[in-house]
Amino acid sequence: MEGPKLISKSLLENTVYLRGLFEGCMDFMMREFKINGINAALTAIDGLVNKQTIAQAIMTPIWNAEIPQGTPEEQLSYLRDSSLSTVDQTQLRTLDDVMDRIFSGFAVLLMDGCDWAVAFGVQGFQFRGISEPSNEVMQRGSREGFVEPYLINISMIRRRMKTSSLKFEKMEVGSMSKTSIALCYLQDMVSQEVLEEVRANIHKIHQQSVLATGYLAPFLEKKGVFNGVGLSERPDTVCGKIMEGRIAIIVDGTPNVLIVPHLFIENFQSYDDYTTRPYYATFTRCLKVIAFFFAMFLPGLYVATVTFHPDLLPEAMLIKIAQAEASTPFPVMIEAVVIHLIYEIMREAGLRVPRPLSHAVSIVGALVIGDTAVSSGLIGTPTLLVVALTALSSYAIPSLYEPIALLRFAFIIIGGTVGLWGITLGMGAVAVGICAESVYKIPFSAPVTPFRWKSMRDVFVRAGWRTLSKKTITVQDMPGSNVKKL
Repeated sequence: MEGPKLISKSLLENTVYLRGLFEGCMDFMMREFKINGINAALTAIDGLVNKQTIAQAIMTPIWNAEIPQGTPEEQLSYLRDSSLSTVDQTQLRTLDDVMDRIFSGFAVLLMDGCDWAVAFGVQGFQFRGISEPSNEVMQRGSREGFVEPYLINISMIRRRMKTSSLKFEKMEVGSMSKTSIALCYLQDMVSQEVLEEVRANIHKIHQQSVLATGYLAPFLEKKGVFNGVGLSERPDTVCGKIMEGRIAIIVDGTPNVLIVPHLFIENFQSYDDYTTRPYYATFTRCLKVIAFFFAMFLPGLYVATVTFHPDLLPEAMLIKIAQAEASTPFPVMIEAVVIHLIYEIMREAGLRVPRPLSHAVSIVGALVIGDTAVSSGLIGTPTLLVVALTALSSYAIPSLYEPIALLRFAFIIIGGTVGLWGITLGMGAVAVGICAESVYKIPFSAPVTPFRWKSMRDVFVRAGWRTLSKKTITVQDMPGSNVKKL
């Protein structure tokens, strides 16, 4: 296997090689000129660099510099150290490094007679401005959300945590995309064992392109229904997780940041819990737990009860349900499955349709599922009410929507074929699956199982800040954890 191609002392050889690689690329720029009578070339990618910065910080100082006579290497060293004013400068030895820097928004200066080059950070590409994240809306938190360039995301985290213990470790994934990612952690809080495992998992990624966080997540977690990797668009949320000994993975080109390890109980927590009174935060967390059970089990329980155990219902309710179902042509299980499928189609259409048409989708969906379906006698009113309550409950815990949406159909089918006994066994299987799973040697269900009283101060009940500030409990302190601390 051939090694990296070194920069030649012949400028002509270097420029011919680069022009051959970028043949047919209209955005490739190369300006050839002379420095003290020696041929030189400046190369960059149009659209990734700021041309005004190149003119002011590179070309103008070169024209105005009084370069002492000497070898080409001495003259280039003088320009680098005494004339050129860009802060980010890197010396390159291989043409592969030249290409990597060019693709990252650098301008590279090559000079005849030098077997090395100088790269200057003159990035100038356009990007979306910092705005409030749309998926994590908070009442009292910051209005800043991550953006696509990962260096800006790093700066937002650094601005909130002014400590030298905060480390950003750069890595690269994707053989063709060469996507830059950064591991973010607190050196005195993170477990070296977890950090090494995360690094090893990233090194195992052999993909041609990594364009979003979803490309990385499957390599950072074990197979399971529930996600062991957290996701956030908020720098304040990420800072809070880092303070607990977790690792944030910032991917260039996406406003979402991955957080590992991620425990199941964190799906019921939000940043607003820590900006409101403890009693109200406790109340909202209990609501989310109730919403989780409603979203996953309520349709299955309803189908099982109406089909196999109608004697469990009050007489007045049973009469109403019987009257509604008598006018519909399908069994309750078929009704529930069909209406949930229609709801999922509506939701997907609302997400993918152009924004101006989203209101039309909502109106059509309300007419189809609400008025028309009931009036035509295809769907009973009690079933429609259960589906509506289930949909509302699923919105209370958006991070669990994907597994809940699939398991909901499974429980409807189980309830319609086996009854409450099957629902009970299904609940047990879900509980066992959550408790048996571990994320980087930390129980996924911690600190509920294994139980630890001290860790329960920020689970279902959110203690006041006077209690929470006494001692910081990291994720490695969770009961049952086999992770070694630093």
